[in-house]
Amino acid sequence: MIKFKWSASMEPQPITPGPGQESVWDYPRPPRLEAVSKRVRIIVDGKTIADTTNAFRVLETSHPPSFYLPPRDVDHSHLRSERWGTFCEWKGQAHYYSIVTSQRVIKRAAWCYPTPTESFDEIAHYLSFYPSKVDEAYVGDDRVESQPGDFYGGWITPEIVGPFKGDPGTMGW
Repeated sequence: MIKFKWSASMEPQPITPGPGQESVWDYPRPPRLEAVSKRVRIIVDGKTIADTTNAFRVLETSHPPSFYLPPRDVDHSHLRSERWGTFCEWKGQAHYYSIVTSQRVIKRAAWCYPTPTESFDEIAHYLSFYPSKVDEAYVGDDRVESQPGDFYGGWITPEIVGPFKGDPGTMGW
């Protein structure tokens, strides 16, 4: 998968999407929330941590989508609440969770917005997972690649083209 296409001025040069693809450069700012009917799964240490066909994705310019899964479709017995949070100018205050299995603890692997801003109230308490911190994440039959840099937790699937914010030199985009 091509992740970069740079001009001489180091400004991002969007990759032209092929058939069935979409460019993150066509996503809006401020971001938009979109329902997803494809099956979304999270697997850690051979255990299915989450499995749903009722997810949402957040679409924001230059970012691969982050997927949010309803709490009823997540196995909370593997989540441990953390005393850690971040703030998103669009969604509000985030709360984090570690994943705990019999084999390990994966710190701050998931997050949610318990009381998001009005534009994102549909994802209140929905959980998103960093694909780089779980063993497997799927959208439909496609295994997800993690967003470079891991700051935003974006999910890269074959239908998404960039370049993507997150790699060195992209924070100013």
